[in-house]
Amino acid sequence: MNWVWQRFPDLGVDNLYDALALRCRVFILEQGPYLDPDGVDKQSWHLLGRDNAGTLQAYLRVVDPGVKYTEPSIGRVITSPEVRGTGIGRALIAHGVQRCEATWPGAGIRISAQAHLERLYASYGFVRVGEPYLEDNIPHLEMAKAGSP
Repeated sequence: MNWVWQRFPDLGVDNLYDALALRCRVFILEQGPYLDPDGVDKQSWHLLGRDNAGTLQAYLRVVDPGVKYTEPSIGRVITSPEVRGTGIGRALIAHGVQRCEATWPGAGIRISAQAHLERLYASYGFVRVGEPYLEDNIPHLEMAKAGSP
């Protein structure tokens, strides 16, 4: 995978279009209707993973500290259906965590994770904070990863 880490203004129309198209395909068509453009993309870093043919296969965004949570927040974590089960999702999360730790050393990371993915995120050091809740009619958990000293 070829990884690109950019701020919103630097994405360009092709990266932005591909990211929104993949997000729409997964979050709206697969998981049900909701408003994906939430006004937070402009205050975020974006991590895009393209295969050797240039097709976007993986994406996440990292919302700046102070926008959603005190810490930076990883969200909109997706892989295309064609690459699920290949380890690209795990590589995406690992890259996202790495980028957060490099960009905001010691800050920790907070996420709103789909509840069925709790074990996956726990394998990266995230722990559940609070009780499950519904977000867009999907059970979610707030999870946090402590910052390194």
